[in-house]
Amino acid sequence: MEEKIKQIILELRPDIELDQTIEFINDGVFDSFDIISLVASLDKEFGISIDGSKITPKYFNTLKDIQNLVKESKNEL
Repeated sequence: MEEKIKQIILELRPDIELDQTIEFINDGVFDSFDIISLVASLDKEFGISIDGSKITPKYFNTLKDIQNLVKESKNEL
């Protein structure tokens, strides 16, 4: 799952360096359009529907946060 999420992020933002220390929100890497695009891609790739209430910075700041969000969303199906 981690590799697939990395691939999606790099397709959306090929200009960034992905590592375990990057904080997409705190470092100003993602803007609101990036988040919406990422949600749409994650929904499609993993067959999930991310709840609108979870489209907040705490779910998108790190790669681990995004992985946890996908896992939670899969469990809610």
